Formats: sequence, structure tokens, C-alpha cells
Amino acid sequence: MSVHKDLIKHAENQHKLYQEFLALDELREKYIAEAVELCKQGKPFSTDKINEVTNKMNKINLRIVPLRKNVTIEMVQEYVNSL
Repeated sequence: MSVHKDLIKHAENQHKLYQEFLALDELREKYIAEAVELCKQGKPFSTDKINEVTNKMNKINLRIVPLRKNVTIEMVQEYVNSL
């Protein structure tokens, strides 16, 4: 019976971590969109907030999702130029 309880506890913990990961992923996408918009307007922007969230995401130990790459200013500029 204790194995069953341990498995339930593990599953609940994994679900909690996954929900946290999804919330961070949404925030990361928001920051990326903000950087892209500023770049389109020719205004200065930073990728610091994006990478702060990215690093938090990568610290969550979920083997089912790949690690996210840190974003550079050049990456944002290249993306905007490709539009």
C-alpha cells in the first residue's frame, strides 16, 4: 500500500511541476513577444527577462520536455528581419 501512496505522491508532484513549467513557458512567450515588438519598432530591448524565465524552466526536472535555449538580442533581430 505504501508503494501505491508513493506513486500517487510522485504523480501529484510531477503534475505540480508541469503546471509550474507551463506557467513559466507562457510568461517566456509573452516576454519574447514584447522583445519582438520593440525590435520591430526599432526601440531598445533586452532578453534578460526571457532568459531569467528560461533558466527557471530549465531547473525544473521534467524529462518529458526539452531544455529551452537562452535567447540573444541577435536571435530576436534575426527573427524580426525574417518577417
